[in-house]
Amino acid sequence: MFKNLKMIIVCLLIIILLRPRSASLAAYRFDGFQAHPPIHTYGSVLAKPNGLTPEIIKKLYNLPPCGGQGTIAIIGAYDDAAIEADLAVFNKQFNLPACTTKNGCFEKHKMSSAIKLDSSWSLETSLDVEWAHAIAPKAKILLVEAITPSGANLIKAIDYARKRSDVVAVSMSWGGAEFSDETNYDSYFTSNHKISFFASSGDDGAGASWPAASPNVIAVGGTSLNLKSYAESAWSGSGGGISSFETEPSWQKSYNIKKANGHRAIPDVSYNADPQSGFSVYRSSGNLKNGWYIIGGTSAGAPQWAAIQALGLSVYAPKLYNAKASTQSTKYFRDIVSGTNGDCGYFCTARAHYDYVTGLGSPLTTNF
Repeated sequence: MFKNLKMIIVCLLIIILLRPRSASLAAYRFDGFQAHPPIHTYGSVLAKPNGLTPEIIKKLYNLPPCGGQGTIAIIGAYDDAAIEADLAVFNKQFNLPACTTKNGCFEKHKMSSAIKLDSSWSLETSLDVEWAHAIAPKAKILLVEAITPSGANLIKAIDYARKRSDVVAVSMSWGGAEFSDETNYDSYFTSNHKISFFASSGDDGAGASWPAASPNVIAVGGTSLNLKSYAESAWSGSGGGISSFETEPSWQKSYNIKKANGHRAIPDVSYNADPQSGFSVYRSSGNLKNGWYIIGGTSAGAPQWAAIQALGLSVYAPKLYNAKASTQSTKYFRDIVSGTNGDCGYFCTARAHYDYVTGLGSPLTTNF
């Protein structure tokens, strides 16, 4: 009897760990959703960059030095008045092509003429815009600024981007707890032309978040990068688990993910996210100090996977799972086989093939 009771307690603990972080799932609905950018700074602001450079990350993930087509839409909240100027500093530092409103590479669309400034979101915007451009310099960047990070305002911004025929990828470097009516909004992550939607899986370890939980979104988890060997392991903050409300999509069913039991498994893929191996980002707006930051978090992976889509136009969820299932899966992904994001056993441990911490792995190509 005690043995069975112990098993029941363990199962309940796993369910609690993997469920969305909300006091009352039954009462929590879309109108209460507030997004947060999963972003972390490492060290102090610097006069010169000391984090990862585009050259290093392209070498790590076998990405081309240049390229890109179509438009990458970055969905953020609040206004970043200095983003174009900050992007210019970033580009000059790393010898990247200019990306301005004047040359048609950069466009900022404010969902209202009057939007407040917010330092945390401005830092997120700098990370997203600068690194999306770094990975796919020939693609255009569309920054869509929602009035606030509420679900309603973010959906309006997504709706604007998904209706643009030039957009090939949408990046959402933010998330929040799942909510009971989230399936009503899955259609916003679709379009009449081919767009891939990417979202950060979260930075609080095991647990599902939205919009990463949507089956129409490619959820991006996090890894830790060894700066000496360039080996990757699962990052302790990488969000992942099983959705409480979304059913398992066909492409995950066919891959036969263990223990999913008919639910959407998260994440799908991963990317470096550990702040200790963070990305060089320049920012000058808001009330934080101007200069170079080292930034990590799963928010770094969403815009860079979106840029990979702009490079190869082949990052679609069914293709990702088919590639991993092929006999040449190591051609497409670096399989992350070590590290954890919590104390929930199987669901918190990286392992060969798919796992609930790093998904299918990190990219080794632009063509899936």
